[in-house]
Amino acid sequence: MSLVWAQIRAIIRIEMKKTFFAKRGLWIYMLALAPVALFFAHSMIEIHEHGARRQMVLKSARPLTERDFLSISQGMSRADVIARLGEPPLSRSHSRRIRTGRNSYSRVEFETLRYSDGNNDLVLTLQDGTVHGIGRVSGVSLGQDSYVFAGVFQFFFVRLAIFFGCLGIFMNLFRGEMLDKSLHFYLLTPVRREVLMLGKYLAGLLAATVIFSTSTALQLIALLLDFDASTISQYLDQNHGLAQMAAYLGVTVLACIGYGSIFLAAGLLFRNPIVPAAAVLIWEAANPVLPALLKKFSVIYYLKSLCPVEISLDPGMPPLFALLASNPEPISRYIAIFGLLALSVLVLFAASKKVRRLEI
Repeated sequence: MSLVWAQIRAIIRIEMKKTFFAKRGLWIYMLALAPVALFFAHSMIEIHEHGARRQMVLKSARPLTERDFLSISQGMSRADVIARLGEPPLSRSHSRRIRTGRNSYSRVEFETLRYSDGNNDLVLTLQDGTVHGIGRVSGVSLGQDSYVFAGVFQFFFVRLAIFFGCLGIFMNLFRGEMLDKSLHFYLLTPVRREVLMLGKYLAGLLAATVIFSTSTALQLIALLLDFDASTISQYLDQNHGLAQMAAYLGVTVLACIGYGSIFLAAGLLFRNPIVPAAAVLIWEAANPVLPALLKKFSVIYYLKSLCPVEISLDPGMPPLFALLASNPEPISRYIAIFGLLALSVLVLFAASKKVRRLEI
């Protein structure tokens, strides 16, 4: 066993350079960083909006509350609005030519008034000095952002980013060596085929885990950038924020384990990666409608039960998204972890049978 582990460590050292610095794998980094850029841009926009709201509060004649905003109704005059809310911190006026008859036009004066209480904005549209439209813009809360993060994590990151990232990493462990005509160097060494496969799998798993776990951590950091320290502390300590973050990182690692084993085996069976990728993608998407026994042979079946935030089904949600979000038979956390690991071991065992007969 000491010789086997020494061989595995040597294979991992060789494979890590190929996996992390391969030119053909640059798109995997872009795929992993895409949601990070999304949440970072969202936080920057929210930080700018918070600054704008604070400036409006400083310019307001007096502190305003949600109750003050609710006291405004359509049909009120500009003087009534000023009497209730004071002079607006921001205002913009313009005139528009409106047709009133076949050959007659009239010019109507429009004005937009904007107020803020620090968290919410009130936007009033006045037509000829009378309130014609009322709009309210609410600031984003950490609870809302965490729910959005859960949707992005389940629909995009796990189902697409990690899925295709593992496809690019694990399919090339053997198939890429065959295309580069370098696999025979491994096969000529005094290493058992199963040891070679296990070393390559562990190297790919380490690379995928580092790339996508780092992406998950950066997404969570970017999500919290636009909130103050007290809000973040309350979320982490009282609202199970730390447990949710640990669960997201755990799901990321388990997704790499599951999809990695499947695509490693597919790389030994198929020459073209499009065929297994399309087949597995369709199988994973159809998991909610599969029979109970077949559900257990799907990675997403276990991952959905481990996600800390459940996506509720909106009646207006498109049927495809409703199908992907549905989880009619959730299982316990320990069964999900054990089931996914057992599925991966089963797939790797089948791949070890194939790699014994591998020829070039």
